[in-house]
Amino acid sequence: MMNFMAIDFETATSARDSACSVAVVEVRGGRLYDSYYTLIQPPGNRYNWFNVQIHGITREDTADAPVFSSVWPELCARLEGRVVVAHNARFDMSVLASCLAGAGLPFPRFSYCDTVAISRKAWPNLTDHKLNTVGDFLHIDFHHHNALDDARTCAAIPLCAGRELAADSLEGLARLLGVQVHPFSDRKRWKR
Repeated sequence: MMNFMAIDFETATSARDSACSVAVVEVRGGRLYDSYYTLIQPPGNRYNWFNVQIHGITREDTADAPVFSSVWPELCARLEGRVVVAHNARFDMSVLASCLAGAGLPFPRFSYCDTVAISRKAWPNLTDHKLNTVGDFLHIDFHHHNALDDARTCAAIPLCAGRELAADSLEGLARLLGVQVHPFSDRKRWKR
């Protein structure tokens, strides 16, 4: 059975440590089991107009939101020791690493896999492998750039690919497709 976590961040500016929302979805036994979503007050509660146009989150929305270090204990409990997926994982993992470094927090130990890579190998004939394209292909109705909807859609990708390819675990699916599962804890990989 598939057991993993899916994560998605939205950022307030082009700075990777400017997380303004995060969602984590747990898949247990091949089904969506639990989810966590929160707004985060980015450093200085600063926003770029461009980012606001993408996700719709504003400085007013996060004026009273917790800072990253306050939400980290909950996030860490959900990620530590798990396999985590993200769509365009390099972005989400670099946001997490930058937020941890900015808050002076230790890096957790978990592994991660990119659902862009999974979707490219599982469905190579799609016009592109952006989350909204893959979501449309899988007939998922979601609000793109809402962290919780994006994390749920991201979680559906290995579940659907696993069913099609008869893979019983995320690690097995990754091996079958030739997709890498990376350790997150390598600090050198995330230098700012």
